[in-house]
Amino acid sequence: MIAILGTGKMGEALLSGLLRAGFKPGDVLATARRTERAKDLEERYGVRTVSNAEAAKSADTIILAVKPQDMASLLGEIAPHVPADLLVISAAAGITTSFVESRLGADIPVVRVMSNTPVLVDEAMSVISAGAHASEEHLKRTEDLLRPVGKVLRIPESQQDAATALSGSGPAYFFYLVEAMVDAGILLGMPRAAALDMVTQSIVGAAIMLRDSGEHPVILREAVTSPGGTTIAAIAELERHSVRAAFLAAIEAARNRGRELAEG
Repeated sequence: MIAILGTGKMGEALLSGLLRAGFKPGDVLATARRTERAKDLEERYGVRTVSNAEAAKSADTIILAVKPQDMASLLGEIAPHVPADLLVISAAAGITTSFVESRLGADIPVVRVMSNTPVLVDEAMSVISAGAHASEEHLKRTEDLLRPVGKVLRIPESQQDAATALSGSGPAYFFYLVEAMVDAGILLGMPRAAALDMVTQSIVGAAIMLRDSGEHPVILREAVTSPGGTTIAAIAELERHSVRAAFLAAIEAARNRGRELAEG
């Protein structure tokens, strides 16, 4: 039995991903703060919604998907009900495995996870890190849960905050870029729908090339960048406006904000 505690956007995305991966609704529990939200989840997915305490008692794996600032109160609520063999998967930005372990007590195995919203289309990037009491078996169980909805990568926990900023928030950066490119198309006289189609397909195609070719992104960019051509003129403008430096600063700011949220 798997229980998802906290069914906001990411919690619901994980829930729907598990069901698409073949888990039966009867094998998944969910929790929600509001009665109307719980009813909506039951009607939409056919899962049973329960209290946080009942979820902790009934499941053999729980996924903590609440906001970072709500994690301490959730852990305090479920701590008296957590059996020693329960696998706890924490999916909250900035929350360390030691934070979870210290509030649940005993030798509870905890695995920290950061996924992203492409879990909705089975193309998530999930990174996982083991806590002090999590074994190879626990990591494999976590991978088995997440692999059907995307790629899974093991990283040291010291890199989790950076992963949150890079891949956890990463889809938003791409949507922002698409928005800007579509606006540029409109400025140049293109209809919005046509501009969106062109930009979307260009990004999808470029992403598949990058993933499947094994080439460094610099090599792929240079293949499009002819001397004195249109592409280098555009890149020169991006460099003039320090777009690369802005991305570095933005992702560092996201990392720092994740740490601030975890600190409460």
